[in-house]
Amino acid sequence: MHGEYKVPGGKLVVVDLDVEDGALRHTRVAGDFFLEPDEALDAINGALDGAPADTDTAGLAARIEAALPEGTVMYGLTSDGIGVAVRRALAHATDWTDYDWQLVHEGPQAPALHMALDEVITQEVAAGRRPPTLRVWEWGAPSVIIGSFQSLANEVDPEGAARHGIDVVRRISGGGAMFVEPGNTITYSLSVPEALVQGLSFQDSYAYLDDWVLGALADMGIKAWYQPLNDIATDAGKIAGAAQKRMVAPGGGPGAVLHHVTMSYDIDADKMLEVLRIGKEKLSDKGTKSAKKRVDPLRRQTGLPREAVIERMIDSFRGRYGLTDGKVTDEELARARDLAATKFSSPEWTARVP
Repeated sequence: MHGEYKVPGGKLVVVDLDVEDGALRHTRVAGDFFLEPDEALDAINGALDGAPADTDTAGLAARIEAALPEGTVMYGLTSDGIGVAVRRALAHATDWTDYDWQLVHEGPQAPALHMALDEVITQEVAAGRRPPTLRVWEWGAPSVIIGSFQSLANEVDPEGAARHGIDVVRRISGGGAMFVEPGNTITYSLSVPEALVQGLSFQDSYAYLDDWVLGALADMGIKAWYQPLNDIATDAGKIAGAAQKRMVAPGGGPGAVLHHVTMSYDIDADKMLEVLRIGKEKLSDKGTKSAKKRVDPLRRQTGLPREAVIERMIDSFRGRYGLTDGKVTDEELARARDLAATKFSSPEWTARVP
């Protein structure tokens, strides 16, 4: 069995192993990490050999930590990362480069239609009728997008939203509210087979699916990192938030994961605070007293036009994993338009948590 895992902010860990009588055997750890002393690698392999095959990531990491020689130094490598690579090998997880990725980047569309496209495209990936897809959004109107489980009344000031002509749409994924204005926001979705995140915890899957964009930002001179559970941050503040939704395949087969990210290219913070209700409790775990200080736009950090930032992100993804230009099919678009009208534009859905 073969498993690979790139440690967030670190290096690639590769594990090859066999399972005999319910235990790990012939375990071999490799990768482009740095490790001292040399004999630490033998200690890691020895610690994993004989472990029950159902040992979780934390249990595998504990075995490794107990076996490491005193003074061991790991760079780009963690015991947890090795454990994840082992679990991915056992789960027969796939890798990014195992797929023919498709790019969908079309003209501006209504917020409700974007919500519907996320659902339809991910369903198509789950059913095996569409390849894994990177969809870059263009917004047709300003909006507030609230998470699947958020209270509408607690998150949005209806008078402020009406004053600024901003509609509210509820998405299918969890997480917090997004304040969106065309030209000020960069949003993308990844619709991926569940096999890509096999062996990863829910939290680890966020870091794993965000890693490529951290590399793209680094190429633009921005040192960014994944901040659990679902933020991308820099020294200057948060620049993006992610959310996920798991979908099952028809008939109960392997499913798909929707992972979407909204990044602030620019922001009208005063308008945002008139539309969103951002309480002190929400700010308390962010280490700041002001919502304005939570988000630091990409426009200031990169000095690049929004279109150039998007182009560089797409180029970075293509360079890593390959990417073929595609489009939403006529059938997908028809289903999404129907869903946008009957579900995502309906008061029943938007106010399902009043």
